[in-house]
Formats: sequence, C-alpha cells, structure tokens
Amino acid sequence: MDKQVIKRIIIERHQEVRERRLVRRPHFFENRMNYVLVGIRRAGKSCLMIQDMQQRIAEGQITLKDCLYINFEDERIRYMPASELGLILDCYAEMFGDHKPLIYLDEVQVIDGWEQFVRRLSDQRYRVMVTGSNAKMLSSEIATTLGGRFIIREIWPFSFSEYLTYRKVKLGKNWQYDATKLHEIARRMNEYFYNGGFAESFDLVDKREWTNSLYQRILMGDIVARHGIRNTRSIRLLAKKMAESVMQPTALSRFQNIIKSTGEKIGLTTVKDYLEYFEESYLTFSLPNFVSPITDQETIKKRYYTDNSLLNNFLFNGETKLLENLCAIHLMKKYSNTDEPRLFYYSRNIEVDFYVPEVGLAVQASFDMNDTETRNREISALVSLNKAFPLQRAVIVTRDHEEIITTNELIIDVVPIWKWLLYV
Repeated sequence: MDKQVIKRIIIERHQEVRERRLVRRPHFFENRMNYVLVGIRRAGKSCLMIQDMQQRIAEGQITLKDCLYINFEDERIRYMPASELGLILDCYAEMFGDHKPLIYLDEVQVIDGWEQFVRRLSDQRYRVMVTGSNAKMLSSEIATTLGGRFIIREIWPFSFSEYLTYRKVKLGKNWQYDATKLHEIARRMNEYFYNGGFAESFDLVDKREWTNSLYQRILMGDIVARHGIRNTRSIRLLAKKMAESVMQPTALSRFQNIIKSTGEKIGLTTVKDYLEYFEESYLTFSLPNFVSPITDQETIKKRYYTDNSLLNNFLFNGETKLLENLCAIHLMKKYSNTDEPRLFYYSRNIEVDFYVPEVGLAVQASFDMNDTETRNREISALVSLNKAFPLQRAVIVTRDHEEIITTNELIIDVVPIWKWLLYV
C-alpha cells in the first residue's frame, strides 16, 4: 500500500472535520471508552464520529492533529489487506510525531480481519471508535474478539425530536399550549411521518428518489453482492411483500408461498437467509410473539423497516402501516440494547401490537379511533392482556386523536403520534 495515498487521506479527513457543519445529536461518549457504532447506512454514524472530534477540539481536550480518522469506503484503501492496517499508524507518526492519537475508523467492516487490528489498538491503550453497517458486528464472536473493551451502540436515523432540532423548531416552555407552535409541529410531523429521518434527504426536493437510491445500494451492494445472490427477482419480491405485511405476523412458509405463486422457485431456508440478510444490513428488524414457543418465535414474526422513508418507498396510501412502523422504530430504539429481546408483540386469541414485559408497557397503534368497531377492538385487546399480565401503562397511539379511556380494569392513554414521540 502506498504511504503517500494514506497520508493524503489523513489530511483530507482533517479538512472534513474542520469544515463539516453538523446538527448536534444527543449522543454522549466517555473519554476513556472505546465504541463500536453500528446501524443502517446514512443513519449518521460518521457524523457522530466527527461530532465527537469537533466537541473535544472545541473543549480544548485535543487539537485536530490528535485525531486519526480513516473512512474505509474510500476506493483508494477499500481493498487494503488487514495485514497492512498498521501502515496507517506509521503514516500518522511520520506526519505528526510518535504519540497516541484518538483513532476513528469508519465503515471498518469492509476490511476482512479488522477485528484483530482494532483489538491490538485497544491492548495498546489507544482510544478507538469504529463504525459499521453490518449487524454481524454485534455478534458475540466480535464482542469476544474485542475483549469486552468496547461499548456497542446502535445508531438510528433522526428521531422526531432531532428532526425538529434540524428544522430549528424550539419547543420552549408551555409549548403544548401554543397554537402556532402546535400547528408547526403538526406540519413537521407530516413531513417526518412520510419521509423519515435520514438527514441527507431533508432538504432535497425529490426525497423518494434519494430513498430509492439508498435502498438499491443496501439491497444490491450490502446484500446481493456480499452474499453472491443470483435470484435478485425473488429477494426484491420478498422485500416488497414484507413491506405489505407490516402489521401482520408472518411465517417463513407464508413468504415462501407468496414468492412461489409468482412462478419463482425458492426454498424455505433461502427465505430465512434472505430475511436474515435484511436484518444484518439494518434494512429491517423483527419482533417475536411473547407467548409463542421458542421455535415459533424464530419463524413467525412481525417485521418492520428501519425508517419510514424505506417503508413508504413501497406503499400507496399506507398510513396505517406507517403509523405502526414508526411506533415500532421508537420502541426498538428504547428497548433494543441487549442481546435478548425486550420488545415483543402479543398474540393469543387477541393481538397487542407492542409489549414490553419488563416495564409492563403495552402499545396499540391505531390510525383512527372514530370507528366504533376499531375502538372496541383496541380497548378490549389491552384489557385482555392486562388480565393475563398486569400492565403498568397502556397506550393507544393515533395519528391525531387524544383522550383518556377509563375502564373498570385499566386506564388507557390515547395519544397522537407526534406527542408520544416527544414525551415517551
């Protein structure tokens, strides 16, 4: 590997840190801890690296030359063998002297064998932050290789609160009583509801084109090319049918039969593999049924897209699906930081969309509560769950309706989605 190329890259990344203007996100990183940031492409992992550098520089902890920042998706080093990664440290020492920089390695998963290099940096007491777009970086094998010295943090696209910050909407004191402020929040909610939280798309005219481009890159690059998939028609069809099945628990065999009905040949194992690839790339995530046997928890799940823009890419008049998908995202962010599932759906004679047993929380997503049949169904499901597993809180999230429903057994908060996202 040419050292001159590496040195040019180091300087270019310094210029990027110096010139990049960011909307600050509420992520805190300890001074002496190492981090692995994982999540879907374009969620903002690289920006959080830069935010960490800029903050430390602004606080006087370090100067720019104390940062060694490399993005391995740069085509000049993308195929760099792991055995040569030490050249990066050599180049830095030749440029800035023989002292330990803070090391930031972006999209490091493209280098086969990166784990041993990063482990060595940790052993040598470097402070290291790495990012990746592959869920395998969360595996116990990686955690074992890194020696338990890294905090693994999932990074998601912007939340609604972060989106308001981006749009310079300041809530202020007593904002919930300000009609003008509420009108603006409602308008911004409408944007966020359909267009999602990828910051790069916020100021584009054709957001759908950008989202489709991102989807194609994930599907064709991170999934099809990486796993050598030949039958691209089947995997595209599966992604589409999964979007149409949001809100519905779906078995692997059901997806297999849907694809077979189009004339495509596909085995059950292949369907399972494809769904795992979607989750590995953070395109989707899934929830098991709390009361199902272990085998059914693995094969019959509710599946959601990581951002509403990705789901909306497949839908026409899909508001009910978008509402539930947004609820799933919000809850998954809060309850997905362990290896064991904490967030479930509940289905035994009745169905509750989301259940968090450890805190006794149940959430139903219901776009419109004006229909009497829908209203009674949502209430009775929560009441039934409460009888089986006593709840601390029961919520029905709507598009814009708000009330408190009191039954003999349970108090249910009915909350519009924008308010729920800001408060919970």
